[in-house]
Amino acid sequence: MPTALTRDKDPGGWHSTAHIRILVLDDDPAVCRLIQSTLAEEDFGVDTVSDPGQMESALQNPAGYHVIILDYVVPGLNSDQLLAWVKQYQPDASIIVVTAYPSVDSALSCLRAHAHDYITKPFQIEHLRRVVVRCLEEKGLLRLSEEALRETLGATIRERRKALGLTLAQLSDRTGLSLGYLSQIELGKNSASIETLYRISLGLGVKLADLFHAVQTKM
Repeated sequence: MPTALTRDKDPGGWHSTAHIRILVLDDDPAVCRLIQSTLAEEDFGVDTVSDPGQMESALQNPAGYHVIILDYVVPGLNSDQLLAWVKQYQPDASIIVVTAYPSVDSALSCLRAHAHDYITKPFQIEHLRRVVVRCLEEKGLLRLSEEALRETLGATIRERRKALGLTLAQLSDRTGLSLGYLSQIELGKNSASIETLYRISLGLGVKLADLFHAVQTKM
């Protein structure tokens, strides 16, 4: 299993607690290159294999992988066998399946293999990036930096306020918080306590959990 370490780099406002290693198994070299170039922008280590005959040996890499992105239909390979190899050689890796041939049977097979997600082709590469990031977040390997969290949370609050047609002064009246303090929160220049965020969420008519969910969907 990959060894955890603290990284000084902070790509895109993220902190990672490990050198993220990802393996892409897809018989289409163009798809492999696209995924690799996209995820490499996040400073992840990405290996790709497009030759079906080399996929089992790639999975035997002792360095280990955190995430494995695989095409469900690979010519010359049985899909269930490929999933079984992943479980055998990389039991700690999360599986993200992509397929151009979605079906109930394949979805059930991936569900039994505890795949993290099941994505149909053609897919938006940004969607796949978000799925990978969310997966790494859930594994505790990736988290937003404090600065990025403040800025994203502030932007989310501002968008919700404007969608309701509220001014800062009106939100201040609803929450009992000073106008200047609210402005600093919206600009991402001040950290808010849970109690403060709870008061803001009530003023905006949303649940506190929904506020943080909205933050996640932006990343």
